[in-house]
Amino acid sequence: MKTLIATLMIAAPLLAISHSAVAETATKAKAKAVATKKAPAAKKAPVAKKGKAAAAAAVAGGAAVVAAGPASAALSTEDLAVAERVHKGRIACELGAFVNVNADTANPGYFIVDGRGFKYHMVPVKTSTGTVRLEDKAAGAVWLQIANKSMLMNQKAGQRLADECMSPEQQQVAEAIRKNPPPSLLDNK
Repeated sequence: MKTLIATLMIAAPLLAISHSAVAETATKAKAKAVATKKAPAAKKAPVAKKGKAAAAAAVAGGAAVVAAGPASAALSTEDLAVAERVHKGRIACELGAFVNVNADTANPGYFIVDGRGFKYHMVPVKTSTGTVRLEDKAAGAVWLQIANKSMLMNQKAGQRLADECMSPEQQQVAEAIRKNPPPSLLDNK
């Protein structure tokens, strides 16, 4: 029972963050739609075609595949600070899965997150809880990293692509929590 409650306490902030991000994105989209309706019609500038490496998205086997492309904006100092806390390398997940998280050498602060059937070009996003969050807004992918585990979700598809992913640092934290669990908020003293 304590494990269930502890899991819920860890998962609740993550769910709140994802729901607030979805609501914020929807609000921005509505504001943009209203602004474009009110603005006078203007000629659109021609869009330069990008190469195969910068393809927007393709679907392969049900998972989105996004090729890394040039970054559209420089990151703020807060976002760069988040990027420094990201665990990099091949990260083992449950059921024998893995996720590779590597810095994009062409774009400081950006990351290439890939695994079996997916590849995302992600940018760090500052959160109020201190959770490390990487997003690929075009594909709807989110990488969440807390002290003892990480997960990769596809918000557009409404599915978790990888769960219980742990870098060596996260494995140490998870082991410390197993050996010395934090006190439950529901236990009376």
